[in-house]
Amino acid sequence: MSVDRDGTDDAGWDVDPEDEQGAAVLAALGRQLRAWRETAGLRTAEFGTAIGYGEDLVRKVEAGKRIPRPEYLDRADEVLRAGGRIAAMKTDAEQIRYPKKIRALAKLEGRAVEIGVYSTHVIHGLLQTPEHARALFEMRQPSYSEDEVERYTAARMARQSVFHRTPAPAISFVHEASALCRPIGGTTVWRRQLEHLLELAQLRNVALQIMPTSREAHAGMDGGIEILKFGDGTAVGRSEGAFNGRPVSDPKQLRILELRYGIIRAEALTPRESLGFVKELLGET
Repeated sequence: MSVDRDGTDDAGWDVDPEDEQGAAVLAALGRQLRAWRETAGLRTAEFGTAIGYGEDLVRKVEAGKRIPRPEYLDRADEVLRAGGRIAAMKTDAEQIRYPKKIRALAKLEGRAVEIGVYSTHVIHGLLQTPEHARALFEMRQPSYSEDEVERYTAARMARQSVFHRTPAPAISFVHEASALCRPIGGTTVWRRQLEHLLELAQLRNVALQIMPTSREAHAGMDGGIEILKFGDGTAVGRSEGAFNGRPVSDPKQLRILELRYGIIRAEALTPRESLGFVKELLGET
């Protein structure tokens, strides 16, 4: 999180440079905020003081160069007496807050009626706690800024709303055991992550399986697999070890991924055995 020149948190996020649609939405939002401020007869410095943020941030937001946080818009709505019309902009700001690629992935996951995941050396993003996700982003190289770490962590957590959709999609995960054994973020964060896995595994629409390290070579040795199926009968899949890692929707290519994923699930521990594995591992931490 960066700091504004008056010493307060600047309450905003950088714009994704590759997100033209997001930039257009932000520019429109900025113009509306400026119009509200000018109608109220306030200069940027006066308005910044009134809402508790610096003049520089106000200028960046109104110029479409900075995504305002929800509390910024709440304060602006209150000071400008907008009757909730500025606060309503939080939905648009929240949507463009996340990087373009992550929004596209979340949109697909939000449409899916069935999700199948095989993950190798890292616990899948849909299963991560905020602390675990943040620890992973903090160790990225080249390193992320604090703003980027916070932004990517928030985006990953937002995707997890897929677990609570109605109707709920059928979601299955197969994880290599080694991914659960690495204490990412330290013992406390690691324990909480294992507890979180147990909590999610109790959901009726979720199946969690573990691939023990004692298994010999299997169909997932080339890399992770993700398959998303939609209500209209279409699907999209991706695997690190097939089709150059690009997303595919061709039925013939999808059948190959489904075949591999089916074999992986058959060779992994059952969901009941997998819960026992996680509980045993938790008891050892």
